[in-house]
Amino acid sequence: MTSVITRFAPSPTGFLHIGGGRTALFNWLYSKHMGGKCLLRIEDTDKERSTQVAVDALLDALKWLELDFDGEIVYQAQRAARHAEVAKQLVEMGKAYYCYCSPDELEEMREQQREQGKPIKYDGRWRDRCSTEAPEGVKPVIRIKAPCDQEGEMVIDDMVQGTVKVNYTQLDDMILLRSDGTPTYMLSVVVDDHDMGITHIIRGDDHLNNAFRQTVIYQAMGWDVPKFAHIPLIHGPDGSKLSKRHGAIGLEVYRDMGYLPESVRNYLLRLGWGHGDTDIITTEDAIKIFTIEDIGQAPSRMDFAKLDHVNAHYMREMPEDKLMENLMPFLERELGEKIGEVEKKRVVKGLGDLKERANTLAELAHESLFYVRQRPIMLNEQASDLINEEAFSVLHEIKAAFTDMQEFTADNIQTKIKEMAKNRGVKMGNIAMPLRAVLTGSTTSPSIFHVCENLGKEETLDRISDKI
Repeated sequence: MTSVITRFAPSPTGFLHIGGGRTALFNWLYSKHMGGKCLLRIEDTDKERSTQVAVDALLDALKWLELDFDGEIVYQAQRAARHAEVAKQLVEMGKAYYCYCSPDELEEMREQQREQGKPIKYDGRWRDRCSTEAPEGVKPVIRIKAPCDQEGEMVIDDMVQGTVKVNYTQLDDMILLRSDGTPTYMLSVVVDDHDMGITHIIRGDDHLNNAFRQTVIYQAMGWDVPKFAHIPLIHGPDGSKLSKRHGAIGLEVYRDMGYLPESVRNYLLRLGWGHGDTDIITTEDAIKIFTIEDIGQAPSRMDFAKLDHVNAHYMREMPEDKLMENLMPFLERELGEKIGEVEKKRVVKGLGDLKERANTLAELAHESLFYVRQRPIMLNEQASDLINEEAFSVLHEIKAAFTDMQEFTADNIQTKIKEMAKNRGVKMGNIAMPLRAVLTGSTTSPSIFHVCENLGKEETLDRISDKI
């Protein structure tokens, strides 16, 4: 039985967006599930747009997504000589031919087809002519001899789309090798997939038409045609084509927004692939259960609320030392400076409460800022409004009570605040809110009793003193 070999073959002409990330994941998961290999090919034949910076950005995004590919990376541009060799081999086999049509001649042909209401395609006028008839000064292209003169249909049994057919008359003698000797995309992809031993091609359904044209090349060369699986594209929440405002942004943007790679993998997995009603599926479990047959035929829709839900789950399940490691770049970015060990320990102590209030690392960093800010703590407008004459009286009493406290724990702090509220004949909020304001600079935070304990007695007293 032939081992399964899949590939992810992006063009480094921009960022790796969410759809490309899902395609990479599906190829990777299927190969892992089948005990095979997943290869990476960079289709860098667009010399103007395929810069090293673009290639590095693409590889960085895949590394962040934590997808490990097998073998060496294949760079398509380095294999142009091999692609041209196959085109010439097809000519020698009588399966392709030199076409000497000039650009003007081709445009005239297309214009006639438009006027006659015919499909716009090459009419095969050089298909059976000899090169001795070639006009001077015209460099030929190489075109394949498509079976467009046959009756019947070409059939592809797609693993997602099912049986898909196209009439042979719809095929045309497409160009394999341009007049400057450079191979076309169609030729390069087929030669590379064959030489890399690809057994399954999993890609977006916008490539479905290409499958028929590429099959012509496979059959002309006498090569085995890989299994095709064309997955529906991702749409926006409203069902329209995915745009930047819907989430068609680079994976590095999701990283910078504070999403974890395991969360994004989990979310991408559930975009168009189903296994019951379970939303949370670890990568380890996904490898065990992933099959192409479970991919739906309908387009999936981007849903940031669901992504937030999945990311929040993984943040809460993550060990706090690892979560802190992931959080540090976001904290330092928002603070604008490096964070000391003392402040870092405060955040770690508070993570249990803080991570219940955030969906992303960026949100978690924002919620954690009060632990790492240097004194004096600046109060926002709502917090400042709380600090009136009565609040100063409360803060003086809190300072005295905390100074005498031997065991500075959340339970003891809560007991003391309750006692103060009872003695003053007010609600606990009348005591806790001014305290929260001066400690955090805000009117919202996790349990203020835990905040006090996590800050420690000395820092708590110092922050109160700064205001009174």
